[in-house]
Amino acid sequence: MQMKVKMIALTGILALVPSASMAQSTMNMASPEKVTPAAAKPDTPALDTSFRDRYPRYKLEAGDIFDIGFELSPEFNQTVTVQPDGFITLRGVGDVHVAGETVPELTETLRTAYQKILHEPLISVTLKDFQKPYFIADGQVGHPGKYELRGDTTLTEAIAMAGGFQDSAKHSQVLLFRRVSDQWTSAQVFDVKKMENKRDLREDPLLHPGDMVFVPKNRLSKIKPWMPTSSVGTFAAAQ
Repeated sequence: MQMKVKMIALTGILALVPSASMAQSTMNMASPEKVTPAAAKPDTPALDTSFRDRYPRYKLEAGDIFDIGFELSPEFNQTVTVQPDGFITLRGVGDVHVAGETVPELTETLRTAYQKILHEPLISVTLKDFQKPYFIADGQVGHPGKYELRGDTTLTEAIAMAGGFQDSAKHSQVLLFRRVSDQWTSAQVFDVKKMENKRDLREDPLLHPGDMVFVPKNRLSKIKPWMPTSSVGTFAAAQ
């Protein structure tokens, strides 16, 4: 009798084993381990998220002019200019600092300022005159300078607009500088030569207003002034 009971218990345990295995298998299928792009391709550098923002909002600068409209209190309608110190002077409120704010942020700043004298003011902001979007190309490009940024423009397109690479350019270490704040500037290196050779521009970043593209000199151009003329051709052929 005791042996029979043990056999029944053992049979019950064995019956549960496949179910547990199946449950574990189902759990693994339902919740697969998340693989990040960095884990899948460890040799691919993770791009800074600040370089991925496709639609950055314009930020106010000194000299910008905009209209402020009050839907329920038109007597406060006014046109203001951002002063060199970043402040504007508001009718009935006084000075308010707005430089560096986007239009939605500016609208909220104005609403907060006027809540001191108006009940739940309805405010609209319209930019009239402002800094046109631009980028700067410098270094070993055909025509260094400041260029108007119209529509979506990538790094390689910006280089083409600036006259393309000079013979002295280092295609594999193109620098893209972006101002993050008044104190910090972000910089990232892009291997344009690799992108063009592979004909893969998926890592070709979109420029933001105020970005600076800098193309450094290649190694040959740095030492060429100090080399005998007859040696230049031999050195270049060896690269």
